[in-house]
Amino acid sequence: MDEFINLLPSRQRRSLQRGLTPDQRILLEKMRAAKEAGVQIKTHVRDLVILPEMVGSKIMVHNGHDFVAMEIRAEMIGHYLGEFAITNKPVRHGTPGIGASRSSMYVPLK
Repeated sequence: MDEFINLLPSRQRRSLQRGLTPDQRILLEKMRAAKEAGVQIKTHVRDLVILPEMVGSKIMVHNGHDFVAMEIRAEMIGHYLGEFAITNKPVRHGTPGIGASRSSMYVPLK
């Protein structure tokens, strides 16, 4: 584990050196059991660093509105769970025209 921690960036390294919170410990135990059974588990824990033992497990992470399903792959090691459950929607602006806003009232309509 110490060799793995030394490979991580400083923020993740500091997080793991300070120890896991009780919520993170419970989630790790549940993930170990669920990986053997092949079930998906739901969690609100977004601040857990993905460890090598988690690779191959399926998890659903809460993004503030609903749960986002993901399968943990080798490329995700060292990142946080929350990085893969985006909390905001991309903004899609409408086109100017009738009913859009006061400033677009004078856009010529063709």
